[in-house]
Amino acid sequence: MNESRFLMTPEAALRLTERLARVKSVSQFDQPGEPQASTLAHSLTDLEKSFREILETQLPRLTDESLSPDQLNDVLLDIGEELRHVLYHIKDPKFFDYLIERDADGS
Repeated sequence: MNESRFLMTPEAALRLTERLARVKSVSQFDQPGEPQASTLAHSLTDLEKSFREILETQLPRLTDESLSPDQLNDVLLDIGEELRHVLYHIKDPKFFDYLIERDADGS
């Protein structure tokens, strides 16, 4: 994976954090010591990395016809782990709570 192709460089993430801090629908979820602008920018940065890993590394591996069934299974498990990481970064920022279905008890 080519790190130089990332849109969310540390500098870009910092600028985004500063801009998101001025967005009411983001800052309304701030807690003492836990600004949601920072959480959201971090999540978006990690989401980009996971999406690139899936698109640039894992999916091309699936098209390798020389892989055995066991190797294909390993690739699928690797994709699953990236998707687990994606889910974490969807659930972490409060801004995206509307995407998560919750039971009546909040879980």
